[in-house]
Amino acid sequence: MSPQELKVVLEAGLLSFPLTDFDAQLDFAPRAYAERLEWLQPYGASALFAAGGTGEFFSLEPGEYSRVIQVALDTCRGRTPILAGAGGGTRVAIQYAQEAERLGAQGILLLPHYLTEASQAGLIAHVEAVCKSVTFGVVVYNRGACKLTPQSLQVLADRCPNLIGFKDGLGDIEKFVSIRQTLGNRFAYLGGLPTAEVFAGAYKAMGCPVYSSAVFNFIPKTAMDFYRAHAAGDTATTDRLIRDFFLPYIAIRNKAEGYAVSIVKAGATLVGHSAGPVRPPLSDLLPAEVEQLAALIAKLGPQ
Repeated sequence: MSPQELKVVLEAGLLSFPLTDFDAQLDFAPRAYAERLEWLQPYGASALFAAGGTGEFFSLEPGEYSRVIQVALDTCRGRTPILAGAGGGTRVAIQYAQEAERLGAQGILLLPHYLTEASQAGLIAHVEAVCKSVTFGVVVYNRGACKLTPQSLQVLADRCPNLIGFKDGLGDIEKFVSIRQTLGNRFAYLGGLPTAEVFAGAYKAMGCPVYSSAVFNFIPKTAMDFYRAHAAGDTATTDRLIRDFFLPYIAIRNKAEGYAVSIVKAGATLVGHSAGPVRPPLSDLLPAEVEQLAALIAKLGPQ
């Protein structure tokens, strides 16, 4: 798949980040991971980000990373494009990107570099180096320490033909509108705030109709129902789901740092598709919080 073909895929449909399955000893569980991907296949996500943020990329060691991407590709080959997460310092990010390309992924989501702040010149050099180390498509994730300006993105767009996507995880309306107006249709634009459904309407109005859904991991039918209603302008349905499910869900998610991943793993366990526990430094939901989540899921009906 060429970078431009990947761009077309990312401009429509629902995207998601599969959970990474761990066993009781917190080791990667490849069979369970493959079964998860098979379960999700019929629901029709446009593309999946393997070893992304919800897939705990930050906790994987390099050998595990390769296994996660390989299992995702083997399971979804010919059906769903796989973009691999890649991140960390520039040389490390290049190694992940090149490994993903070697394994046959269709592209990468370039996650923020680690810890330190960086100048715009430094961010440009970082993203450019990763893009030029591979030939497939790259989507940059504007979040955390990676806060690219419209001017920096224009430089990168001019220098890196395979930089085909921009995923926003900042929620800075002024900056996003400026980026969208500056770059036009040069990028596929993806909404990337946690529990993106709550922000989907606002992002669509700003020229970003596509987002990645974490809840697709445990309520895939509802996630697809919401996306179809969102795409069709059915605000009665989206408003109802936001009011009855997503806002109470966010209230649970906000009880502790790191719960954006933990609550998704708890949801998967509740619907009979457990991905195991989260790895430290994340922590699992408390029993009372799991009960609250179970009650919310039960109101949605069969998935």
